[in-house]
Amino acid sequence: MLLTRIHLRILGVAGCLLAGSLLNRAVAQQELSYVGELGFTAGGAHYFGDLNTHGGLKAVKPTVGIYYRKYFNDYVGARAQFRYMNLGYSDVYSSTSYQQRRNLSFNTNLFELAIQGDFNFFRFEPGSEDYRFSPYLTLGASIFHFNPYAYLEGNKYFLQPMHTEGQGLYPERKPYSLFSYSYLIGGGLKYSLTSRLNLGLEVLFRFAQTDYLDDVSTTYVGLSAFPTKADGSATIAAVLQDRSYATGTVPIGEPGRQRGNSRDKDQFATVELTLGILFTSYRCKF
Repeated sequence: MLLTRIHLRILGVAGCLLAGSLLNRAVAQQELSYVGELGFTAGGAHYFGDLNTHGGLKAVKPTVGIYYRKYFNDYVGARAQFRYMNLGYSDVYSSTSYQQRRNLSFNTNLFELAIQGDFNFFRFEPGSEDYRFSPYLTLGASIFHFNPYAYLEGNKYFLQPMHTEGQGLYPERKPYSLFSYSYLIGGGLKYSLTSRLNLGLEVLFRFAQTDYLDDVSTTYVGLSAFPTKADGSATIAAVLQDRSYATGTVPIGEPGRQRGNSRDKDQFATVELTLGILFTSYRCKF
């Protein structure tokens, strides 16, 4: 009788422990189903705008970034990402005679903070044997800082303070801001290497809400808008606003002549490899 009571107590305790273990496991799996991801990106960036009107890819420049992604379920996630990139282009890459005569160029360092939503086409569970790969669509918006510059005789000059299109000299031409925003659309592929590592490739296109990434947008204002130095020589601003003189032809920078295309804003894109690190193992749900 005593042994029977002892056996029953042992079985009861064991049952409680087993039930508690299963419950804790289920709760833990539910808690760990969707986790955060810290990631790093690196790749190439390219500009499209008044100096690159035909989609040329002759000036790919570097970009790097860091992001945090939150998984909401197997198909949807959101992330915040910071990127640094360099953009630039030159009329020397153009096949049109006008742009070759215009002879403008620029570079800029660009710092971007983006918010993006990611939508997987397939069920994606890092660490899973069956659901470790998916193509995805990404949409979002970003704010960014830029500051275009050009070189003259080996010296670097920032272009916005030069007022190359008469900004600040006429009421209708205000100095442009060095901060702007863009709308993002892109896609990519992601693959789960392990339960803690994701590898990916992403292409992201941006519709910038500025036309001055390249410091080119409207019309020439002419040399008369740029007073000469005391010795009668041209100022740096006067030289940089019309560089057609260097092509050996008659300068084209007459007042009112088209310098850029203000109807279309600038655009830029990135192609990046991504490596994401999961903070906690991603466990499949029951």
